[in-house]
Amino acid sequence: MALIVQKYGGTSVGSLERIQHIVSKIQETKQKGHDLVVVVSAMHGETDRLIQLAQKLSPQPDAREYDALVSTGEQVSTALLAISLIAKNCPARSYTGQQIGIMTDGYYSDARILDVKTDLMKQELAQGRVVVVAGFQGTSTQGDVTTLGRGGSDTTAVALAAALKADECQIYTDVDGVYTTDPRLILEARLLPEIAFEEMLEMASLGAKVLQVRSVELASHHHIPLRVLSSFHPGPGTLVTSEDKMIQKRTVSGIAFSREEAVIALAGVPHFAGVEGYILGKISDAHIEVDMITQNTVGKNTIDLIFSVPRKSYMAAWNIVTQLAQELKAASVSNNHKVVKLSIVGIGMRTQTGVASTMFQALGKVGIPIQMITTSEIKISVVIDEEHLESGVRAIHQAFELDKLPHKMQISMAETGS
Repeated sequence: MALIVQKYGGTSVGSLERIQHIVSKIQETKQKGHDLVVVVSAMHGETDRLIQLAQKLSPQPDAREYDALVSTGEQVSTALLAISLIAKNCPARSYTGQQIGIMTDGYYSDARILDVKTDLMKQELAQGRVVVVAGFQGTSTQGDVTTLGRGGSDTTAVALAAALKADECQIYTDVDGVYTTDPRLILEARLLPEIAFEEMLEMASLGAKVLQVRSVELASHHHIPLRVLSSFHPGPGTLVTSEDKMIQKRTVSGIAFSREEAVIALAGVPHFAGVEGYILGKISDAHIEVDMITQNTVGKNTIDLIFSVPRKSYMAAWNIVTQLAQELKAASVSNNHKVVKLSIVGIGMRTQTGVASTMFQALGKVGIPIQMITTSEIKISVVIDEEHLESGVRAIHQAFELDKLPHKMQISMAETGS
């Protein structure tokens, strides 16, 4: 008998019919003799509806009251699921994060879990009940309701699995698992039977939206096997596990991309010691994250500095940089806010040569110029014009023969919500 934590996202509990559908999955798990904790998100669209209500009253709602409001969607889902389970003669009880004892810091809308109490869950499991827990939420040390940010229910599930020392944490969504790239963009994308924690972390941070980054970090730290499964189609899904437990280590496991990028360039900046830190420090002081950076020396006394920022912060960064250009007497300043970051990820890159050249040649063959490049041990990222996204992903996918993996795909719509 195993202890399993299952998480169902917003689409999976998006209607009463879908709630009844996942009841059958929960019953199947219980019939195998397993103990079961279930974490649920709010019903699809509910969190957005609550946010819109708050913003109609105030463009910047009070942070404490905002979290108190948006956390209520999960309470509805947990109660409805527990009602449905009990009606099917499957003992269950629903709990909010506060009732269970999920303790967080005090950062509203982006809280981090500090501790999870397990006494109540263990008592309920010992009595044969399914424990249904509201995801996405906890309570601060001051007793206030806090929320964990978008995708926070993934983190809730992993945190409960870690605290209970569960045998596996299963993340049910509306795709069959983790794919070589987004199958909505590339139909030839293939399902990965397994992927390393380190690869999944990179994929998630680079734009893949299957799992929240924080949940993968937590699972990796506590060595909790994660399995991404479909709520709607049978299948083994994708196992996210330690590198040393993987059967096959691929050179490139997947391609991730982010449309939320913008590039700003300062040309002809007089070069003196610390000028780079001075420029980027001004950006950082405005709480704008700088991602990729390229510097070119022009002659003996000037440099060109190019960097990328989140597209949502582009105008704020642009205003700062135009002022800096005047102050430093730079030759020119330019921008491009219609770019994407395209990345390949794979633990096999550590031991394989020629990976970067294969990627760059694939883009070159379809006429896509590269604007910026950054690399790490298991990742290569480039910035290209947004209009080339699909053709760029397709070219790289084919170059590394990711379309030849044997696993077929089934896909409905993208999982959204908390």
